[in-house]
Amino acid sequence: MSGGSALAGRRRMTVAEAMEHLPGLGGERFAEVLWHGSMEVEIYAPRGTDPQTPHTRDELYVVVSGSGTFVNGPERHPFGPGDVLVVPAGVEHRFEDFTDDLAVWVVFYGPEGGEENS
Repeated sequence: MSGGSALAGRRRMTVAEAMEHLPGLGGERFAEVLWHGSMEVEIYAPRGTDPQTPHTRDELYVVVSGSGTFVNGPERHPFGPGDVLVVPAGVEHRFEDFTDDLAVWVVFYGPEGGEENS
C-alpha cells in the first residue's frame, strides 16, 4: 500500500484531510488514504486534463465536488456532486470538460481483472 504509516489503520477520513495529501511528491493528483483487505480508497482531484488509463481492478467513484462529463467505455454521462460512477476493470474511462474544483473518492476493490472475471 502506498498510503504510508501515518495513515495505517485509519477507519475515517474527511475530504479536507484527504486533500492535504495532494499533490503528491511527484505532482500526482491522487493519494491513497484508506485501505482494508482488497479495498483501497483514494482521493482524486485532476486539474486541466484527466490522464487516466484503464485499471486492473473494479472502481467506484463518488463525486465530492465539480461537474463535467464522464467517459465510461463507449458511454458518456454528465456528472455532478453526489453522483456515484462504477467502472469495471480494464475499461477505458476519464473525466472530461470538468470544473476546476473536481474532487472524487475512488474505491478500488476486488481481485485483479475485476469481479466478473473471478
